[in-house]
Amino acid sequence: MMKQVVLMMMALAAVLPALAQSWLGGDISMMTSNARNGVIYKDSCGVTVDPYDLFKQQGWNMMRVRLFVDPQNAPGRHHDEGVCQDLDYVVDLCRTIRSRGFEVMLDFHYSDTWADPAKQFMPKRWEGVDGKALADSIYRYTRYCLMTLKAAGVVPAAIQVGNEITFGMDWPVGRVDPMQDDNWDVFTRLLKAGCKACREVCPAAGIIIHTEKAGVWEMTRNYYNRLGRAGVDYDIIGLSYYPMWHGTIPNLGATLDSLAVRFPDKPVMIVEAAYYYLHDGVNRGEEDFSHCPPGTIEGQREFTAQLVRELNRHGNVTGLFWWYPEENRYGTRYENSEWGLNRGLFDSANGQALPALYEMSLFKR
Repeated sequence: MMKQVVLMMMALAAVLPALAQSWLGGDISMMTSNARNGVIYKDSCGVTVDPYDLFKQQGWNMMRVRLFVDPQNAPGRHHDEGVCQDLDYVVDLCRTIRSRGFEVMLDFHYSDTWADPAKQFMPKRWEGVDGKALADSIYRYTRYCLMTLKAAGVVPAAIQVGNEITFGMDWPVGRVDPMQDDNWDVFTRLLKAGCKACREVCPAAGIIIHTEKAGVWEMTRNYYNRLGRAGVDYDIIGLSYYPMWHGTIPNLGATLDSLAVRFPDKPVMIVEAAYYYLHDGVNRGEEDFSHCPPGTIEGQREFTAQLVRELNRHGNVTGLFWWYPEENRYGTRYENSEWGLNRGLFDSANGQALPALYEMSLFKR
């Protein structure tokens, strides 16, 4: 096991010198909207702070930003949930992120709205196209977006080609199942097109393929095996891990151990993780809280501490990112007030940083 992990890290250093270190951060895609709405952030002592400064103090060094194709085409309720990140928005936010001293991870959703395991909606502009034409559209779109960012002085250090694409993307054309053989030639053609554009425009960036079945090793193994057989050119395995959906932390650890053995040349990043600081424990959609700490401030801290300890045991894990850490409605009549997930790292009741934020600083220290 140790020899294989060492070989993996050597390969990482040779292929991706810019990413051969530990990366800590969060998906802060709503930060611009929060700033426009006057959201107030405080540290744990109740002192008003600049959130970027606080993140920097806690050792964060990379920020993740999602990009939708044409978010104006998303359903209205999705706008209320934060679907607003078009290319202009993303360029502006990424400029701010870089100016504050952080690297950028760009997350292509290849959709006009949320893309996740339950839904991978085809963008309106690509409706009715077949697999070959769609691959060309993905290539040209990806290249155009990256060229635009590059012209703006922002070159991502890492790029996700798709978001939580365990079951493919741009359904129905690119839909797959890791446990079935159907349609993988079409789906991997789409991935190759996106990866090709990334290599051409941002050759130093690490390319991430992001799935969300960290708790199901057979699916995870089959998925990345299929990418390898198809010759998909990528660098990093990206995983989501939410305990109420993806099983216990020890189960995640077993998957990470198996990935190190089966894919020794592919480092792993937990590109999405989060847990509630306020929740009543009621299942609102396939959630299982039987193995989770309470949905309280202390429970969120406990989850984070356990996760960080587990990840620090694995040499193949090089990144940890909290999803929507900036969630906070304190100090303003916030436009998204009906969308309160209560999984951020600030208490919406008073704007104060939560203990879980400080626990994250122990990742790979």
